Amino acid sequence: MNIELPMEQKPNPYQNIALNFRYFFVRKVMFVRYSIGYVCMPGGFGTLDEFFEALTLMQTHKVYPIPLVLFGSDFWNGLMDWMKAKMLEYGTISEEDLALITVTDDPHEVVKIMVAHREWKDRQRKN
Repeated sequence: MNIELPMEQKPNPYQNIALNFRYFFVRKVMFVRYSIGYVCMPGGFGTLDEFFEALTLMQTHKVYPIPLVLFGSDFWNGLMDWMKAKMLEYGTISEEDLALITVTDDPHEVVKIMVAHREWKDRQRKN
């Protein structure tokens, strides 16, 4: 899912379907609605925007919880440390909110997380 930008964004050469969006909010709706989970790679403001949007929707119970994985501890640990130190200290988030996030450097762990969530979701549909 690509956004029309004057620079940066281009389709991934490994994908078989490309969807282009003009507006960020439409793209984010599609991500949250049809994703089985989020894997955020190191990125810029757009990555942070999409990460926090998904996190906020889960925190406020507006969407079913999905795995939210931050890949690359060297990149993400500073943000996580700040959230733990400042946001928890100020009472603007809870420990439960932080439990929605997994930071890892292991691609196999990402796959295990997504597979486990898919199995959980399948069980929910059967009940």
